[in-house]
Amino acid sequence: MQPTKRWLNWSVSVLAAGFLAVGGLGTAAAQAAKKGNAKPVAKAAPAKKPAAGAAKAAGAAGAAGAAGAAAVMAAPSGPIELQVWHTLNPQQAAEFDSLVQRFNEQQHGFTVKVTAKPSVEALIEDGTAAVRARRAPHLVELPDNRSPEFIARQGAILPMYELLAKYPIKDLRWFLPQTTAGMSDAKGRLLALPWMADIPIYLYNRDLYRRAGLDPDTPPRTWRDMQAHLIALLQNGVNCPYATSWQTWVHVENLSAMHNSAYATRNNGLDGPNGAQLLANDLLHVRHLALMMSWVRSHLFPVRTNQDQGDAAFASGECAVLTSGSSALAQVQSKASFSYGVAPLPYYEEEAARPSTPFVGGSAFWALGGHSTAEQKALATFIAYLATPVVAAEWHQKTGFLPLTEAAYRASEVSFYKNIPGAESVVRAMANPPAKFTRGFRLNNYDRVTDIINSELNAVWNGVKPPKQGLDDAVARSSSVMSAKK
Repeated sequence: MQPTKRWLNWSVSVLAAGFLAVGGLGTAAAQAAKKGNAKPVAKAAPAKKPAAGAAKAAGAAGAAGAAGAAAVMAAPSGPIELQVWHTLNPQQAAEFDSLVQRFNEQQHGFTVKVTAKPSVEALIEDGTAAVRARRAPHLVELPDNRSPEFIARQGAILPMYELLAKYPIKDLRWFLPQTTAGMSDAKGRLLALPWMADIPIYLYNRDLYRRAGLDPDTPPRTWRDMQAHLIALLQNGVNCPYATSWQTWVHVENLSAMHNSAYATRNNGLDGPNGAQLLANDLLHVRHLALMMSWVRSHLFPVRTNQDQGDAAFASGECAVLTSGSSALAQVQSKASFSYGVAPLPYYEEEAARPSTPFVGGSAFWALGGHSTAEQKALATFIAYLATPVVAAEWHQKTGFLPLTEAAYRASEVSFYKNIPGAESVVRAMANPPAKFTRGFRLNNYDRVTDIINSELNAVWNGVKPPKQGLDDAVARSSSVMSAKK
């Protein structure tokens, strides 16, 4: 829901009106985006909320669709150049550029050109123009909007399982079922490449732990233990004991997952999102938010952000503890001048005998259709390269994203995990079979729900509402949004 430049999820629907107009969605998608699928906030660098731009892009996409952009592209007249678009943060983008450069140097008979978009607005504008000109990219980064089937239904998408069935990758074994679950359809078929799979983690400054008299090899297991650590840090001169990024992802969604507690009715919406209701105002969430608010008042928890701003506060050494996505390690590794460790998110012993596993978030690469057979084959070759053990292991180590394949995990064991205490145990824990309520969730219009939850959390932090009222209002407001037609 990264770290990775987590797109504001509203962009998926506008892209469904722009890029996906190639598949004949055209004006219908544009109208859908205008009616509420244009997404204003949430979980794969921080982006802005350009509502006017969304409407403009949707309208342009409708025009592109009406102009007949659904036609299948002819075979390229010259050398093939695969176009890959992303919004990765600078550290991740630099690593991806390096991997692509090595691929191009291997002389495969075609080249890969990477385009990093500076903002969602730019990507939408450029994407709409590319659709109109019938020069759509081949591979595009899209965030996890908790509705991958909605994206895959659009005619422009080439589901990953279809591409890999036509051009299989030898000895390919995905690292974890959870890694691919968020990008699979109801039949378990992979829709997109989970290249940017992300989980929430606990990062801590080992040097500041030592200074506060804490054991840097014993991070807190529970939220109660964490409170004791934060108090010790504050008492020893740390002005920012704790920061969080992606507050809804960490403190609402994954609070449920870490305790194997239902986040929504209808089996988290997996039995069908229609009629599903949030359960984020249950006793677990109310008690947790009350504890967090006590930390806010006690100056233990000064940095709370909707997106990834907390990552920089930790990487600079300002804050001693950070909860964020594992992809925050890209920035931390490149900027931190201190020793740091990684641990799972804390949990409440009174709520669960042992912690469960978190929801997997992040973004993925989606293949776009409408390209020639030769281009599809070239794309499959590039994806096979990304899946090779050496390449996938390097990406995992440099970015903090989950390993793409089992071989990538094995290749990383010696060279990476020993240098970041706790990292291996966090990743290895994801190998456990998912519990009943940790397989993910599917909820209608969840992009807008995340926006609502963030606004209610901010109202609580600012003292405008008590925790229970904030959560009750979040659930009530979300109910009408989730019941709206998709």
